[in-house]
Amino acid sequence: MKKQFVSIVLVLASLSVSAQRLKTQEGDFKNLKGIDTYSLVFDYTDVQIPKFDNEEAFLKDKMDKREEKKAGDGERFKNDWFNDRPDKYHPKFIESFNKRFDDNELSVSEDAAEYTMKIHTTKIYPGYNVGIVRHNAEIDATVIIYETGNENNILFSGSYRDVQGSGAMGYDYNSGYRISECYAKLAKNMAKEFNKRVL
Repeated sequence: MKKQFVSIVLVLASLSVSAQRLKTQEGDFKNLKGIDTYSLVFDYTDVQIPKFDNEEAFLKDKMDKREEKKAGDGERFKNDWFNDRPDKYHPKFIESFNKRFDDNELSVSEDAAEYTMKIHTTKIYPGYNVGIVRHNAEIDATVIIYETGNENNILFSGSYRDVQGSGAMGYDYNSGYRISECYAKLAKNMAKEFNKRVL
């Protein structure tokens, strides 16, 4: 029984790792050699939320439930949902990516640069933590790298599925924090690819 349990855990772990691998869609990492700075752009167009038809349906559901309990909480949730992007997700990605290059061989920021790295988030699952039960947040994202001002000149694009964020030793009760950890993991995965295939 113990061996069977260990086997199941190993299978689930391997599925999680494989889901978070980069799947190349266009271009090649060799096109990125010699580039040391990227301007980051974050895109949430048509982002999907599991179990909901679209982001609008998700927000309506969450806002209505909060408004029933306390007036104004629905609007606060909506504001936090959008404000967490520039306030939490973007800085977390930048910090996580840049710290993996000790000698500043590569860096990303939201400042202007000759080349752009677009992070198009296509799915956000906020996860949950209700004390005795929790689930990591997850995102799907497509990374597109192109010459700034010429988005049709794609040097590389690839996608990640089910990138999970975890942190705070289980004390991640805030959905914005949980989701921000997904962006930290996404940046870590991307930096690993750059270290292995570009530098």
